[in-house]
Amino acid sequence: MAEAARKRRGRADEDALFDRELDHLPPEARWREWMQRVEATIFAASEPVGRETLAKIVGKTCSIDLLIDDIREELRGRPYDLVAVAGGWKHLTRPAYADAIRTAVGGGEKATNLTQSEVLVLMCIGYFQPITRGELSSFFGKEVSRDLIGHLRGAKLIASGPRSPTPGAPYTYVTTKEFLLEFGLDTLRDLPDFEALEDAGLLSKEKLLAGDVISNFAGNGESEIGMMADE
Repeated sequence: MAEAARKRRGRADEDALFDRELDHLPPEARWREWMQRVEATIFAASEPVGRETLAKIVGKTCSIDLLIDDIREELRGRPYDLVAVAGGWKHLTRPAYADAIRTAVGGGEKATNLTQSEVLVLMCIGYFQPITRGELSSFFGKEVSRDLIGHLRGAKLIASGPRSPTPGAPYTYVTTKEFLLEFGLDTLRDLPDFEALEDAGLLSKEKLLAGDVISNFAGNGESEIGMMADE
């Protein structure tokens, strides 16, 4: 415990020495330094960097959103962008360069290969969560196997949700942060509105079951995000 307390004091001392405000700099230079701090932090991180983390390295009056907007403006025309995903920001290559990247270095270890059936089930969970395996089976008119659910869980794209109030209290399934990362979504609100698509005649249960919307659903992500239907 003494060692942990010592480390906490050390971090507190470091934070106290770190100059967030940069009051000695003129406004334009201060803003530029904040932009570079934020971009460097996001670039170095392996996961999306959230607002609270970025707030630790800029002044109290600094608008993170305006700062991000200015960084993105400077990246305009570059083959990568700063993208809001999974509740934070991350550098992602632009979709236009996906083929070039794939040709040069392959799909990357992060890509998740799913069958068409798995993509369809994942889409259904994304839109109708929390949902049980029985409800998924009813939707598709055939049993959704435990192995299929297990594969999606193993890929960390779904997780167990709250118990259903139906008889037997079966587990429900919900999507995860990895699901958002895989499809390049900031939040589930970024999924295309299901009812609006239905009203416009662009989506229906029949089209979903036929797999007609897989490519659109899987195409929302940036090129670093590799969801494929291989069946």
